[in-house]
Amino acid sequence: MNKKRKVPMRKCVATGEMKPKKELVRIVRSKEGDVSIDLTGKKSGRGAYLSKDKGAVLLAKKKNILSNHLEVPISDSIYDELLELIEKENITSK
Repeated sequence: MNKKRKVPMRKCVATGEMKPKKELVRIVRSKEGDVSIDLTGKKSGRGAYLSKDKGAVLLAKKKNILSNHLEVPISDSIYDELLELIEKENITSK
């Protein structure tokens, strides 16, 4: 008999929705205070999960949610990189 594998769930900091970890992108702050996008989900540091959705990224930028969650200022380049990543994923998934 096959056992069903437990799907790890994470909460999007912008929308508050619980989703499978694979449907979210992780943004991580290292001990040095550097903020980067963690595509592997394994980098060490304080992490925040965002839905792979343009609306969620724009909401996080507007309300400064990532900055508050990671406790460091977030540059616009991180948001631009996130939007670019989402666009690429939407193109490849169609």
